[in-house]
Amino acid sequence: MIALLDSPHLVVAPVLLPLATAALMLLLGDGRRMLKSSISVGSTALGLLLAIALLLRVDAQAVPQAFAVYLPGNWPVPQGIVLVADRLSALMCVLAASVGLAALLYALARWQQAGVYFHALFQLQLMGLYGAFLTADLFNLFVFFEVLLAASYGLLLHGGGAMRVRAGLHYIAINLFASLLFLIGVAVIYGVTGTLNMADIARKLPLVHEADRGLLHAGAAILAVAFLAKAALWPLNFWLPPAYAAASAPAAAVFAILTKVGVYAVLRLWTLCFPGSGDGLAPVFGGSVLVWGGLATLAFGAVGMFASQQLARLAGYSVIASSGTLIAAIGFGVPALAAGALFYLVTSTLAGGALFLLVELLERSRQVEVGPEQIDDGNYALPAFLDNEPPQNINLDDDEEALFGRAIPAALAFLGLSFAICTLVIAGLPPLSGFVAKLALLMPLLDIGTRAAWTLFGLLIGSGLLAAMALMRVGIRHFWTVGDRPAPRLRVAESLPIAALLLLLVGLAVQGEALLRYTDAAAQSLAEPARYIDAVIGTRPLPQPALPMP
Repeated sequence: MIALLDSPHLVVAPVLLPLATAALMLLLGDGRRMLKSSISVGSTALGLLLAIALLLRVDAQAVPQAFAVYLPGNWPVPQGIVLVADRLSALMCVLAASVGLAALLYALARWQQAGVYFHALFQLQLMGLYGAFLTADLFNLFVFFEVLLAASYGLLLHGGGAMRVRAGLHYIAINLFASLLFLIGVAVIYGVTGTLNMADIARKLPLVHEADRGLLHAGAAILAVAFLAKAALWPLNFWLPPAYAAASAPAAAVFAILTKVGVYAVLRLWTLCFPGSGDGLAPVFGGSVLVWGGLATLAFGAVGMFASQQLARLAGYSVIASSGTLIAAIGFGVPALAAGALFYLVTSTLAGGALFLLVELLERSRQVEVGPEQIDDGNYALPAFLDNEPPQNINLDDDEEALFGRAIPAALAFLGLSFAICTLVIAGLPPLSGFVAKLALLMPLLDIGTRAAWTLFGLLIGSGLLAAMALMRVGIRHFWTVGDRPAPRLRVAESLPIAALLLLLVGLAVQGEALLRYTDAAAQSLAEPARYIDAVIGTRPLPQPALPMP
């Protein structure tokens, strides 16, 4: 691990690993499913280890030097491609790898068999995520955006069906339009500043001539629309609930972090190029739009959760609500609020991924038909009673059902406990990490004290209440009105990934202080963009080896 932390190529390794794995998946062809599954899981697990090593590397450094800069072509900045890892990008890589590994393990049970190119698409999705978080220039951000979106198109349509095709067409259309805006915005910014490197753009913005300021603001606004459309800002988020509800469970779980890529892009560029004053005022450009747009998105997501009758659509609206919360918090430009927002980003993404995986198991348990062939044999879960016989020495009612001490099937108990944990985290109720995240957001809002801050304060509490009511209603429908349905059957491969994500959420509640310290350091680094600029611009290419004399 120490040697890995010291490796100069650690920054680029998370990007190259899934790229090489995807190429290998294509070379293996249609067969060899077990081999492909093993390679894909091993590569994803190794990617998680690399992301953790990268996080430990930047976190171990002093705050002024908490950057790992890598020049893939060994060209000087800003002429060449640059990859940069700081506390924020390393945290996002770990988050993407964690959700990705859980979704892939879940897919091994059945979804990998629904298409030939599942593993290749999944690895390209991870490559795009890692690259988007680590790149330091706008054009490569566009490239990695397109890589992850192209892979998401295939994963959304994975498994076929009319509903997936219809939702997929809407999803593809809106994202292609957003990508076009992205490219136009990049072209405008390049035309004004003459560079695509983010640090170099931030350095040159104060030097832009007054006559070009309008063009600069237009380019920034076009970029913002592209990012916010991908981040599901209202009213640009009509595509998300049907698309996420139609996707397969592992694809939807990974999609829970796709909207966070748009949030990350806004956070990175706006803190770097349009920093606020740090006194509770919004950033220089577009801060009020971010704040009030985020508030509208949060309200829309909360109402959508409360109105949803399908659990899959409810999970989609929960992603919208989390994106609105993050965008609104970014708009204030306050480091303390940004630290709470980063903590909330981690918990909401993990909970959203777990909920999307859980949706399929809950819906499947409602579709089980009563019949002797459906009685669980104990290989997957424990039935309530074997051979329909109640345990001895138990009081019975008129229907000869046990009045007390009725056994709960292990599968049903797992589903109920998992759903309860997701409910507590998404609604922000104690004692789990969702409550810690909500508290970390609410406390700075009291210090800000503006009308927008009080609005966000009220919406955070109100959205939590609506989310709790909506999820409780779903829980009643799935667990209290079970009727005569037999115990559901759960595969171990499907249950373990959900359990792992939920254990992470419980661990974040226990070790919340450590994560809060990390997110606070990340927010402080974002509030001082000069450090990022100096780290990138100050990086020099490695000296060329001396050629031997003839």
